[in-house]
Amino acid sequence: MKNYGWILFCLLTLGCLKQDNQQSESTENMIETIGDTLAYDGESHLKNIRQITFGGDNAEAYFSFDGSKLVFQAKNPAWNAPCDQIYVTQTNQSWTDSIPPLVSTGMGRTTCSYFMPGDSTIIYASTHEGDENCPPEPSRGAKYVWPIYEDFEIYTADLNGNIIQKMTNREGYDAEATVSPKGDKIVFTSTRSGDLELYTMNIDGSDVQQVTHELGYDGGAFFSPDGTKLVFRSSRPKTDEEIKEYKDLLNQGLVQPTNMELYVCNVDGSDLRKITDLGSANWAPFFHPSGQKIIFCSNHHSKKGGRPKFNLFMINLDGTGLEQITFDDVFDSFPMFSPDGTQLVFSSNRNNGGTRETNMFIADWVE
Repeated sequence: MKNYGWILFCLLTLGCLKQDNQQSESTENMIETIGDTLAYDGESHLKNIRQITFGGDNAEAYFSFDGSKLVFQAKNPAWNAPCDQIYVTQTNQSWTDSIPPLVSTGMGRTTCSYFMPGDSTIIYASTHEGDENCPPEPSRGAKYVWPIYEDFEIYTADLNGNIIQKMTNREGYDAEATVSPKGDKIVFTSTRSGDLELYTMNIDGSDVQQVTHELGYDGGAFFSPDGTKLVFRSSRPKTDEEIKEYKDLLNQGLVQPTNMELYVCNVDGSDLRKITDLGSANWAPFFHPSGQKIIFCSNHHSKKGGRPKFNLFMINLDGTGLEQITFDDVFDSFPMFSPDGTQLVFSSNRNNGGTRETNMFIADWVE
């Protein structure tokens, strides 16, 4: 596909439009046409796709409560970010030659940012108190693994990057925090029990409650639109060999995310149900605005022995009605619906000129 990102950016800039008040009908049609060129055949749920970032690795973009802003993590040497840092952007902005506002400290490695109620503060995890430098990347070897850095703690900060509160202060990994749409609860993943389990706490950090209790990596949780349920990814080893491998890796601060399925439960952990049984890696789930479906990332459809393809799928809460949403040749993930359900933000390798860059895209959602 051709690179239309700079054209779209120009069209969205008042100086290029040369209009004081509103776009002409022809310009609006041109923007729509350019946006649609960023879609692959079959992506009928996505319209007017617009690229937000242009370079580096950009992921986990999440809407503010009012839907006007996004908070995300990026690794980009051009932004002086050799490992992930947290940034904020308006949803109608694109970043080609400039750097969005940095809202983390710029030290250590950060992850999993989310807006707090009121949209004037955010929550995220960072390793900066353990070491101001980027932590070492794990040696991949023959197995693909994710690091579970013990220095990760969860913080809240304002949009100027000033830390307001340290929400966790325990040995081990505390990260992957997201906030209920009701604004009353936070869910996060922690190793405080000796395993990777889900926990909730009140919006002020009080009343920490353990949600999951079974051996395995439970993480990446999000609340349902009404705040009563959680959806999350999990790799739950069953055989003696799988259990040994999982525990050995965890002792090294690693997990192997190549076999994960999706689960849903009530906020207190009751009524736990497995949604998918697809094999391979099913992750990055998020509730559809109806609360009755889940959109998620999966590579289960990839041919064995070939290059894995990660695309977005949607499924009913009872595990029926699986539908493919994106048709990328490489990678689409981290989907999130806007609070009003009209837009979808996601990360993708599309339109990167054949590089490994992962950028953020936003699209109108079509039912």
